[in-house]
Amino acid sequence: MMRITDTVKHLIIINVMMFIGTIFIANGAFYEWFAMHFPQNESFKPWQIITHMFMHGGGDLQQLSITHLLFNMFGLWMFGSPVEQVLGSKRFIFIYISAGLGAVALQVAYYYFKFYGGLSLVEEAGFNQVEVYETLKSGFNMYDKRWESVLNQDQLGDFVGIFNGIMVGASGCLMGIMAAFGMMNPNAELMLIFLPIPVKAKYFIPGIILIDLISGISGQSIFGYGNIAHFAHVGGALTGFLIMLYWKKTQFNKNRWN
Repeated sequence: MMRITDTVKHLIIINVMMFIGTIFIANGAFYEWFAMHFPQNESFKPWQIITHMFMHGGGDLQQLSITHLLFNMFGLWMFGSPVEQVLGSKRFIFIYISAGLGAVALQVAYYYFKFYGGLSLVEEAGFNQVEVYETLKSGFNMYDKRWESVLNQDQLGDFVGIFNGIMVGASGCLMGIMAAFGMMNPNAELMLIFLPIPVKAKYFIPGIILIDLISGISGQSIFGYGNIAHFAHVGGALTGFLIMLYWKKTQFNKNRWN
């Protein structure tokens, strides 16, 4: 069993404390303050770019998902501790936060593409942009019924859901750490809980990233779970990979990888 390293331990404590906050702060106020909102929404605040990485829970604010927290924290311990032992605490926290930033950047870019695609169609149909925004601000499921003649069901769901939805979770950070682990330990054998067949990290981790990419493009989760920010996973993994690749080719001591 890998001993938990100091930075990983502190990150787990922060995530657990933030999760407790979502339970005891009434009326979803903790999500309102610290979850990542769509930047065009008035609820968006700059600090949410960082704080959402330490938030967990289900898409419905009334149905917290402790499973989300447990899986991410287990993965952080399993992959993060060996990575921190090699990189040291400063490089580890740099790659962790950078992966989280890469994750939110790619996911929000995708959201902008989807949202403004829907907004363009609505405007082309003669709806006033100011009035559209005012309608969207009225609540999560609020929209003008006339939009149904312009947008199909999926487009309408994306248009309304993106504007009023939130992002939470350390998954993007974790994917960056997993990418780092895979580059450092390419022949380490890993297994999925529901598929207990050992697969080397150099195949396992790219496979997980590929599944997320396919799910993000198709809009359908291969494993059947909804409300997953697949492009955030891809963005986090890509960021972790690029940072490790740069360190490997330049300043980082290659001998410590062998």
